[in-house]
Amino acid sequence: MVAGGLPKKDTGSPADSVRLKSRVKPGAPAPLESRPAPGTRKGSKTAVPEKNLFCRYELKYYICEAKARAIEQFIKPYIHLDRYSKLQPDGAYPIVSLYLDSWDFRLCRESMIGKKNRFKLRVRSYDDDTGTPYFFEIKRRLNNIIIKSRTRVTYDNMVGLLTGGSVPQTKYKADEQTLRQFQLYMQCINAVPAIRIRYKRKAFEDDSDNRVRVTFDRWLCHNAESEPIVLYNGAGWQRHKFNNVILEIKFTARYPAWLSRMVKYFDLRRESISKYATSVKHACSMGFCAPNLSV
Repeated sequence: MVAGGLPKKDTGSPADSVRLKSRVKPGAPAPLESRPAPGTRKGSKTAVPEKNLFCRYELKYYICEAKARAIEQFIKPYIHLDRYSKLQPDGAYPIVSLYLDSWDFRLCRESMIGKKNRFKLRVRSYDDDTGTPYFFEIKRRLNNIIIKSRTRVTYDNMVGLLTGGSVPQTKYKADEQTLRQFQLYMQCINAVPAIRIRYKRKAFEDDSDNRVRVTFDRWLCHNAESEPIVLYNGAGWQRHKFNNVILEIKFTARYPAWLSRMVKYFDLRRESISKYATSVKHACSMGFCAPNLSV
């Protein structure tokens, strides 16, 4: 990110590492109302999730590795590994996301203060192979409900979209409304690339309409970024200080009784966890960004 954003890597003192050449103008435009249309379900040749629209509840917890292994055993009678975890020897598949934000980290600040109605902009990938799709995602929180709209594009179209190019026709039949809305949000806050985040996810799910998912995210890392790059590998990654596993429970309507028993049995304490805000704060503490994110 430029104009007080995040440089790609630390090449000297913290002051020297901050790029000050402005590409965007400061401002605080009013937030937009977001009404993404549902996309259609479509199969994929790659091991990536399919849905274009998610509306669900999410509960998050920090847990130790020993508790994570115990919880995995507890949930196996109720849910199974999802189709993507089944493809991995250890059940964990890679996720890398490029987050976008305004010059002053408006979206990060809203997450830090716990604003009830907020959104995030990110481009996600599950593979460094440029022949696999890239997902443009708008993740919104409306009070306690999470609404995530997403659509996929090719590698060739990704850079153009992030720099204001027109919505392309793609072989994936991308949801044009979601792409246009993504660009509208970008324009509203003058969003530019801020940081890349990667981790490994082991996911379990059921086959009911309630779409219960329990995920275990490990090895969270961040990489300060100012270019439209979405790569899992490469140099510059910084490991987070904590060694905890991030446990996430997701469901669309009903909170199953067995989940309630699990939370009570393992004495789980729900926390407000934002991988994006946590990563930006950690990057700032290491001297990778400005302005300071104190709120």
